[in-house]
Amino acid sequence: MKILFFAQLVQATGKPELELAIDQPLSGDELWRRLSRDYPALGPFKSHIRLARDCEYVPWDSLLENHHEVALIPPVSGG
Repeated sequence: MKILFFAQLVQATGKPELELAIDQPLSGDELWRRLSRDYPALGPFKSHIRLARDCEYVPWDSLLENHHEVALIPPVSGG
């Protein structure tokens, strides 16, 4: 699965995207726990992040599979 990071999440992970192969579907929560374990600086952001699967916002209990593109989107401000 392709995981996209934006704004401060790029700084927390050190990369704008990541390829992750999984053996079985993961919920968004399970993915977050795995990413937080690998990138501890992500931890504090969970309560502010929206999860998107294939360009649509989904709840954290949604299942994610290898063929999905997942985006972790922090709050944005407009001008």
